[in-house]
Amino acid sequence: MKEILQTERLAIRQFDVDDALFTMRLTNTEDWLNNIGNRNTGSEELARQYLENGNIKSYRERGYGGYLVELKETGEPIGMCGLFKRDILEYPDIGFAFLPGHYGKGYGFESARAVLKYALEELKLPRVLGITLPSNAGSIRLLEKIGLECQGLIKLSVDDDELLLFST
Repeated sequence: MKEILQTERLAIRQFDVDDALFTMRLTNTEDWLNNIGNRNTGSEELARQYLENGNIKSYRERGYGGYLVELKETGEPIGMCGLFKRDILEYPDIGFAFLPGHYGKGYGFESARAVLKYALEELKLPRVLGITLPSNAGSIRLLEKIGLECQGLIKLSVDDDELLLFST
C-alpha cells in the first residue's frame, strides 16, 4: 500500500487487495450504480478481483490508477479518486466517488484538486480529462471547480449513454 498524496485532511494511497470489503461497499452504493455502473463486486472475492484487474494492474502498467481516500485523522476509508485510462480516450480521466455519509464536506474537491495537480506536475501528463453523465450535477460542478472545461458529448461505446467530456 503506497501513499501517493496527503492533503490537509486526507491521505490518498494505492488500493491493495485488503481493501476489497471497502471496495465492495463503495461500488454497490446507489450513486455508484446509477452514475458509474455495476462493476460486479457483490462479494469480497469479486471486489478483490476487480481491484487486481483494475487499479492494481493499472499501477503496474501505467504508474497511476484509482486511489483510496482516507481521513488522515482516523484512517477511515471514505472514497476513491484517481486517474483512469480508457482505450477510447487519448488521455486519462479523473474520477471520484465517496460513501454517502461523506458528501458535502469538501472531500471530493480536496482529493480531486490534489490528484489533478499530481497528474500534471508529478506524472507530467499533458492533459487530464473528465467524463460524467449529463444528469450528474455534483460531478459536473466538481470537474468545473477543479478547472476542467466541458468539451461536449461523447460515447465510450455504441451501447453506452452519452457522457459529457471535460478537459484541462
